[in-house]
Amino acid sequence: MSDTPQPEPLLDDEQLERLDDFLASERVGEDALDLIGSHGFLVALAVAPSEAEPSAWIAELFQGEPAFGDAAEREEILGLLERLRCNAIAALEQGLLPELPFELTLDGLPAEETPIGDWCAGFMEGVFLDEPAWFEEDEEASATLLLPFMALSGLFDDEPDMAEFIGDGTRLEGLVRQLPELVLDLYLHYRVPPETPKPSPRRKKPAGRREA
Repeated sequence: MSDTPQPEPLLDDEQLERLDDFLASERVGEDALDLIGSHGFLVALAVAPSEAEPSAWIAELFQGEPAFGDAAEREEILGLLERLRCNAIAALEQGLLPELPFELTLDGLPAEETPIGDWCAGFMEGVFLDEPAWFEEDEEASATLLLPFMALSGLFDDEPDMAEFIGDGTRLEGLVRQLPELVLDLYLHYRVPPETPKPSPRRKKPAGRREA
């Protein structure tokens, strides 16, 4: 029997459905991330070596300000997004794997034509939010750990060095099956240095409140 932790749900189905409905509505700009991309984006923020200000990641996720119906809806939606991020942090701090909102198989399709590609693209958008922080300590190790997410995102298909990697369908299928473990590996790399037994503490920043 494997000792690998079982995936941990980050939100329940009703909460995910509420987010999905809002993110798919006309009140959100066409460049905003959808539910799958937002999930990847927020898991990346949970892993990230640096803390992003809520105002920065909210603006990036939505690519502007959505047309919230009222202050209550704004607080509800931003609260669900913040909960998704915090639940990912809590799971990873316990050594648990995040449950990803798709089947872990490409079924012979190019990654960018599947939810897997959308999720990894969202994850990479989370990396781009503060790219220097992801690479400043050990660029080679960071690039190696991020390579599966880059390859599956479809964002780097034009890179000459990526062609052979993404052309190996068997390798990509293997990476897809390992995605939850790869997320945990990244978290351990960035948030749990070998010399310290516990993850770096985080300061709570409610996402639903405007800064004074």
